[in-house]
Amino acid sequence: MNEFNSSVSKHSNQANASLYGEQTQHALENFTISDLTLQLPFIKALAHIKYACAQANNESDILDKQIALAIMDAAHKITLGNYKEQFVVDVFQTGSGTSANMNMNEVLASLASQDISQPVHPNDDVNKGQSSNDVIPSALYLSASAQISEHLLPALDSLINALESKATQIGHVIKTGRTHLMDALPISFGQEFSGWIAQLRKAQQRIRSSQLNLNQLALGGTAIGTGINAKKGVAKRACEILSLRYGFDVYPADNYFAAISSQDSAVEMSGQLKTLAVSLLKLCHDLRWMNSGPLNGLAEIQLKKLQAGSSIMPSKVNPVIPEAVTMACAQVMGNDVTISFSGQGGNFQLNTMLPVIAYNLLQSIQVMANSAQSLATKVIPDIQVNEKHLTEKMEYNPILATALNPLIGYEKATQIAQKALKSGKTVLEVAMADTNIDIDTLKQLLNPNTLLGSG
Repeated sequence: MNEFNSSVSKHSNQANASLYGEQTQHALENFTISDLTLQLPFIKALAHIKYACAQANNESDILDKQIALAIMDAAHKITLGNYKEQFVVDVFQTGSGTSANMNMNEVLASLASQDISQPVHPNDDVNKGQSSNDVIPSALYLSASAQISEHLLPALDSLINALESKATQIGHVIKTGRTHLMDALPISFGQEFSGWIAQLRKAQQRIRSSQLNLNQLALGGTAIGTGINAKKGVAKRACEILSLRYGFDVYPADNYFAAISSQDSAVEMSGQLKTLAVSLLKLCHDLRWMNSGPLNGLAEIQLKKLQAGSSIMPSKVNPVIPEAVTMACAQVMGNDVTISFSGQGGNFQLNTMLPVIAYNLLQSIQVMANSAQSLATKVIPDIQVNEKHLTEKMEYNPILATALNPLIGYEKATQIAQKALKSGKTVLEVAMADTNIDIDTLKQLLNPNTLLGSG
């Protein structure tokens, strides 16, 4: 199972011994709005942060080595996916995510205490030099950046590669272009695919650019950005440790007051994901239109049959993956509204809508990554082109008369196009009868290959 989908029901731990303590229990009693919990990538990021802080605090001689090692060992187990049933707090909780932070602190304290047979305190030891106000936004950014690197960007690479491969196979085939859903000048499949590919490459570039801002963490700012109770240098060292554990560089934020009071970088990334969703929507809508038919639609391509398309109509086949992706895109657009609204929840020195930002941002990354991968593996490679059908339709496309404009003018070319459409003849046949242009010139002008241009 993809770890994206591994958020845990608040009540799924009832059959197991609870490792959390009083503060988490209060949260379970107080926050009963939904059955949503923060996703596993967020939980892992939070555990990585506790690991890094324990190590950095020990190296700075402010945390006992035995306690630090016990916390680190427990945190490492959680980063591997263990004990995920212990993280039970509703997404809709206190806006700073204090309950989520204390849930982690209490679980780690319990595990560490069992390991060394002495008390480990969730606040004084596990949370030393930290605040929910800097840890939770750091876990948000860290988990989002990791999922972008590990899942979203590779999935987009897969989709781009699939499109390029298919364009190599069918790029030479010419079809009728369309504007306003109406017949327009000829276009090749290679040209059409190049537009989709360019959209996705630009989406990748925008995401990578915005990702750099996610790699600046609030860690070290503690409660309001002043860094109270955090020893100087510990946050920098913790970020170095996190960089090694994740395989990409993260840093303390340039300005802690901005990092804690605002979520502009999350809002920015959500906007990039929304833009990607728009690009995937365009791709899916085009595929669905091109696949429409098989007798009374455009019938330009055939998508692979994946399942029965109807419970009542025999042999009906639907473009199920493009339809699923369009719904995923709608979800991302809705998430962007939630994240944008939540981004303005930074009154004075703290944004108080952090958990819902984290949940929605991670979900948007998830569904965009999975959507791109689904298109790359289940749709694009199996596209079949109805080349004979396209060629026959192209010959009778009245828009071909556009090529005659330079020689006979727009008005005369319009008359030829209208006459061809009304009579059922080709533009070439009408032009041969109604103009003085020689046949070789007409054939050259009206050749669909000539009309492709240099694009």
